[in-house]
Amino acid sequence: MNIIGNITAAPMDLLKMPKEEAYEEGMRLLRTVGLADKALNFPDELSGGQKQRVAIARTLAMKPDIILFDEPTSALDPTMVGEVQSVIRDLAKQGLTMIIITHEMRFAREVANRVFYMDEGGIYEEGSPKDIFQNPKREKTIAFIKHINMFSAEILSLDFDFIGLNTGLEEFGRRNGMSQNTIYRLQTVFEELCVQIILPALGEDVNMQLSAEFSQADERATMKIKYGGDAFDPKNSDNIISLKLAENAAESIVYENVRDGEFSNLVTVTIK
Repeated sequence: MNIIGNITAAPMDLLKMPKEEAYEEGMRLLRTVGLADKALNFPDELSGGQKQRVAIARTLAMKPDIILFDEPTSALDPTMVGEVQSVIRDLAKQGLTMIIITHEMRFAREVANRVFYMDEGGIYEEGSPKDIFQNPKREKTIAFIKHINMFSAEILSLDFDFIGLNTGLEEFGRRNGMSQNTIYRLQTVFEELCVQIILPALGEDVNMQLSAEFSQADERATMKIKYGGDAFDPKNSDNIISLKLAENAAESIVYENVRDGEFSNLVTVTIK
């Protein structure tokens, strides 16, 4: 069936809605989700985000009291995620009751009236978005929110898993709703400062600890790089190209010679 056929089938079969009325309502809903021009297309002609928007229109056609969304943006690229989230935001503004299961924490903060953290077979903690994301009370909720807001990794060899770590930074950014530009800048700092400048200076004795944190208040990402060995400020590196790329991606790069266990060097990078 084409798109309008997918949307009108259930209202006609189950709600016994006349064909003309179902068609008019279906077209109205397609305009609501921005896809009226796709009414005569077939599903395999749509992108993933467009298919999700059609699924939302098809659900609305049944005039539900409550809509359940189970990971509505999973397996979508960043552009498509934005399409689907935009439609759900509009539905929220219209006052529709929705229950959304999601790992997109920034989206949950923006769209929700109430947040439920699920664990131990039920509701572990509940509250307003501010209660849960800024001031959680229970141990597992606190650990979960900390895990979302932070990223950490160790590099103990020149042959470390660069792709895996870079992907981890991407996922960390996505969880926190960072823009693609911010994620790219975070990855650029990692590649140019850590991989191209600091690692070569450590020789064979590689011991680096990398952490990143995202502040929702000012939408800044902070990366901290700890490493051992002699004092080495990466801003004094002879690798001018990598240094310039890192500086262009960062708001600030601050070096400190510290004494923190096995680490003697700390670089703090702020990215916005």
